[in-house]
Amino acid sequence: MVFTTKLLSGNEAIALGAYEAGVKVGTGYPGTPSTQILEVLTTFQDVYTEWSVNEKVAFEVALGASLAGVRALVTMKHVGLNVAADPLFTSVYTGVKGGLVIVVADDPDMHSSQNEQDSRHYARAAKIPMLEPADSEEARLFTRLAFELSEQYDTPVLLRSTTRLSHGKSIVKVEDLKRPILPQPGFTRNIAKYVMVPSNARKRHQAVEERLLRLSLAIPSLPFNLIEKQPSQVGIITSGVCYQYVKEVFPEAAVLKLGLVWPLSLEQIRDFCNHYENLFCIEELDGFFETELKAFGFKVKGKELLPVTGEYSPSIIKERLAGYFQTKPVDHRSRQTQASLSELKLPPRPPALCPGCPHRTIFKILAELGLVVAGDIGCYTLGVMPPFSAMDTCVEMGGSIGLAQGIELAEGPEGQSKAVAVIGDSTFAHSGITGLINAAYNKRTSVIIVLDNNTTAMTGMQPNPFSGQRINGESTTAIDYRLLGQAVGLQDENIRLVDAARPEEVLTNLKELLATKRLSLLVVKGPCMIWKRKQKK
Repeated sequence: MVFTTKLLSGNEAIALGAYEAGVKVGTGYPGTPSTQILEVLTTFQDVYTEWSVNEKVAFEVALGASLAGVRALVTMKHVGLNVAADPLFTSVYTGVKGGLVIVVADDPDMHSSQNEQDSRHYARAAKIPMLEPADSEEARLFTRLAFELSEQYDTPVLLRSTTRLSHGKSIVKVEDLKRPILPQPGFTRNIAKYVMVPSNARKRHQAVEERLLRLSLAIPSLPFNLIEKQPSQVGIITSGVCYQYVKEVFPEAAVLKLGLVWPLSLEQIRDFCNHYENLFCIEELDGFFETELKAFGFKVKGKELLPVTGEYSPSIIKERLAGYFQTKPVDHRSRQTQASLSELKLPPRPPALCPGCPHRTIFKILAELGLVVAGDIGCYTLGVMPPFSAMDTCVEMGGSIGLAQGIELAEGPEGQSKAVAVIGDSTFAHSGITGLINAAYNKRTSVIIVLDNNTTAMTGMQPNPFSGQRINGESTTAIDYRLLGQAVGLQDENIRLVDAARPEEVLTNLKELLATKRLSLLVVKGPCMIWKRKQKK
């Protein structure tokens, strides 16, 4: 086999692996750290890609393609898996026809997220296999193998990444091969398998349990897990990027690296654990492996030594576990380097809205008016930072509109003009429109403010259903705010589109809408400055 080597990020390697596997459909919703996967996949020929309006729809489109016989990939970050959970759980019952791989990227330490979530729990709860690569080469290879595993066991497969794997780069072997010749696509009717009414679902649940058992028994023969036995008293069970940290700091340790993180093989774990006196589970976020191993009866240490929050690093692992090793941990830095790093004190650099950002207008006004502001997920969330400090809540994508309605109800008639919702254009399309429908249906009176900067700025300038552009740059229909507002029942005078560059106009319209005490939609339009510069180039 002829191949070349390249330095690729984990995201780039996942896209390459999907292409090499013959993927035909790629869907997703942009969310750091997963965004780049679909953007890279778009550059390959003979692959359809789309930014869907949210992760649930992206999953449904990919599942439909799979049931019609083509290989499909859907990408999202960890909080996006919450949105896609409904079709995820039932897709495990329906199974697949073409391979279906779901990439979920967790974000330990919350570099760009509202929570730290360990997506391995979804694999256990949904009874679905999950793979976790440890470097870019495994990201490429595991993605290819995930499609084969999906078709062999008639199941969707989760592929878990984390921020360090997604954005870190390592060597990848790029093979000189043609895309596989796959069976001719086409949907074949199978009511008992694909229509999940209770009578069918009960039988399919039995098939899910049988599949999981078959898979767990087959794990020792599958190419995902790696056992590195050593003449040591210490055995470490780990996965993903934590494996790299362990090998860097404790090269003499025996390691069971779990590439298939669910289900687990009791046979393989027992074969490893019985050889070592001291056993440790090294895993970021929750003690997922630790809980399972203790349930199997093994005495392992984990979260009593290592934190349950944040990212790990070689230094954290070395500090917490060094006392259990007879030899000193490897430290690749010189004493001089260590000293200089420990003495280096960087000034704090909190994030802030960009200079010239159109969102600055509305947050200045909201701060001056002293309104209760239900915020949302996007770069505009930085409106909570000084000098504006103009946001009171921020929970999840699209949540601002519902929260504002709840605040309005609690405040009563006198508080009806106090609460407003602030949401970005992409987030509004993602899951805010349903909140608007609920507000209209239940006769709420809040003002909903949409900040439209013509792009999905927070994740790297991706288009959305309000921007009139698709993932590949192709022009498409842009949702009309006025027609949308009218469709859900808003009066025309309570739908206003204003220019963020005209603060007096924004202030006047906001005050007028608050005074009407009727449900209102105020769209504040102004292009993202970074997006504007890119368009000029």
